[in-house]
Amino acid sequence: MHNDPIYLLEPVFHWLDQLVHNYGDYLYMLLVYVSLPLIAWILSGGLRRRLPRQPGLIAIPIIVIRSPATPPPLPPEILRDHRRPSDDEQSFAA
Repeated sequence: MHNDPIYLLEPVFHWLDQLVHNYGDYLYMLLVYVSLPLIAWILSGGLRRRLPRQPGLIAIPIIVIRSPATPPPLPPEILRDHRRPSDDEQSFAA
C-alpha cells in the first residue's frame, strides 16, 4: 500500500475531473452568478472589521493654553562694501 498523498488523493482528483467534465458549464455559470454579489459585498465594505459599540466610553476634550514665548533676538546685520568689483574678481563669477 502506498502512503504517498498523491496516491491517497487520486480518487478525489478522479471525482473532480469527472465532475468538471460532466457539469463544467453549469459550474461555471454558478460561479459567475455567485461572484457578482460577492464582489458587490466586498466593494461595499463587507470585509471591514466592525468595532464593538461601547456606550460607557466618554471622551473628554482637553484644552491646553500655552503662554506666548518671546522669539530670540535677531542677529546683527552684516554690512558689505558696495564698491564695484575689479576685472580680476569678475572673471571667476558664474
